[in-house]
Amino acid sequence: MTKLDKPIRRELQIGEQLYTLTIAPDGLKLVEKGRRKGIELAWNALVSGDAALASALQASVGHD
Repeated sequence: MTKLDKPIRRELQIGEQLYTLTIAPDGLKLVEKGRRKGIELAWNALVSGDAALASALQASVGHD
């Protein structure tokens, strides 16, 4: 296995929209291409089962 010690960025298309997915040592971030704000999910939230709650909360307060 290769240790994740720095962010990895990949472009992906969902429907007709392009996004940038960043996989980092502290979590994931999905951002619409050309934007700065997006959805972030920490690894500890994912493994503790709080991922759905964290995602819903972030979407309700910070999503444009």
